[in-house]
Parts: sequence; structure tokens; C-alpha cells
Amino acid sequence: MLEQAEGTVQNIAGRVQDAFGAATGDTDTQLEGKARQAAGKAQQVYGEVLDTVREQAVANPLGTVALVAGAGFVLGALWARR
Repeated sequence: MLEQAEGTVQNIAGRVQDAFGAATGDTDTQLEGKARQAAGKAQQVYGEVLDTVREQAVANPLGTVALVAGAGFVLGALWARR
């Protein structure tokens, strides 16, 4: 949830920065604002995905353990091939 809130703040700050750059004619500030908006949106999506994973882990703990064990096995097998 914290990641989503931080993403929202970054998105709003980017919009303000973009608007300020447009009002003053400063294209660098405007581009920084657009980049900040994009970073904020990405952070919001990351937060949503993280919340979904947490909810699924709580709802299905055995499936989560099996998934992590499988991922560990695959990574171990790949590491051993080196």
C-alpha cells in the first residue's frame, strides 16, 4: 500500500512540474515532470502487483511455499550447471 501512495505522490508532483514547465516555457522542467509522472505510474503498478502477491500468499500459503520451492530448485539447477 505504501508503494501505491508514493507512486501517487510522484505522479501528482510530476503533473505539477509538467504544468509549471509548460507555463514558463521551460522544456527541461516539463520533460522532468513527464518522467516523474511515468515513474509514479510505474511505482503504483508495482504496489498493486505487490499487494496482489501478498493477498495470494495469505489466501494460499501452501501454494506459495510450493512456488518458492520450485523457483529455488530451478535456480539451484541453473547455478549448478555453471
